[in-house]
Amino acid sequence: MRAFEIQGSFGLQNLVLVDKPDLAPGPGQVLLKLRAASLNYRDLLMIQGKYNPRQPLPLVPLSDGVGEVLAVGDGVTRVAPGDRVAGIFAQAWLDGAPTREALKSTLGGPRGGMLAEQVVLSQDGVVRVPAHLSDVEAATLPCAALTAWRGLVEQGAVKPGETVLVQGTGGVSIFALQFAVLAGARVIVTSSDDQKLERARGLGAWQTINYRTTPAWGKRALELTEGKGVDHVIEVGGTGTLAQSMAAVRPGGHISVIGILAGASAEVNLLPILMQNLRVLGVVVGNRANFEAMNRAIEASALMPVLDRVFPWTDAREALEHLASGRHFGKVCLQF
Repeated sequence: MRAFEIQGSFGLQNLVLVDKPDLAPGPGQVLLKLRAASLNYRDLLMIQGKYNPRQPLPLVPLSDGVGEVLAVGDGVTRVAPGDRVAGIFAQAWLDGAPTREALKSTLGGPRGGMLAEQVVLSQDGVVRVPAHLSDVEAATLPCAALTAWRGLVEQGAVKPGETVLVQGTGGVSIFALQFAVLAGARVIVTSSDDQKLERARGLGAWQTINYRTTPAWGKRALELTEGKGVDHVIEVGGTGTLAQSMAAVRPGGHISVIGILAGASAEVNLLPILMQNLRVLGVVVGNRANFEAMNRAIEASALMPVLDRVFPWTDAREALEHLASGRHFGKVCLQF
């Protein structure tokens, strides 16, 4: 079977397609034939050596993939050959709060990932995917969808009539828009691209803000909510946008810190957090129980993920370059 590996040193130029021996499942394990995968910004950072510079190489990257169960090992009862399943991001995080050990079990680093024709995973580390979704659509769920779900639903407890501000139009942000609309919330979307903002309105956005023409978009969000502020912010920018998020949110509001697209470290003024009693919570995807709950909601609502482009899996480098360009709207995917 074939797989991509980061070999020698980090960098897209060192992502190499290699031949590897076919795999077989051991006790409690399942063998998957990959059908589709999707890309996350974390994957790009991992390949570039910016996520974990001490990550041992070679490494098969990518966290998200969907495959058909080809074979199962002794004692496997959760799935059967022919089932269509996705791997969960943190293979040892099945329920409850994360632990240090569970967070060391993530696919695509430190564990080998999904950019391969075959993978072997624990039966505990896979979930069946919604039947109405194609393989490519289902491959968008393990990280982007589940991160949005955990931030808004599991941790944020979003309610009908509340207002959610979503930064950008990447994978997590578009899922957050869809889940918020599904929950009966009003959604404000920010972007520097008016065409993307128009597409967001087509998905149910209540209001949009072009942050390039309106740099003080936190103040604009306050105006749109008649001075009250938004209830939830999906924060994907990091330190570069956190001040505006704190300006946009209401006292007692919730900021889900998900990404670092605009920076990971800088001076942060803590006064708004203290004076407005803000809840600022990090979101590290979610556990298997969260994934299964989300899938039930996706099936019940017939929700459809938003795909940007689908590349042949052997064009993984080109797909990652497209992701890095920031031109995408929704998810960038690979098909096997």
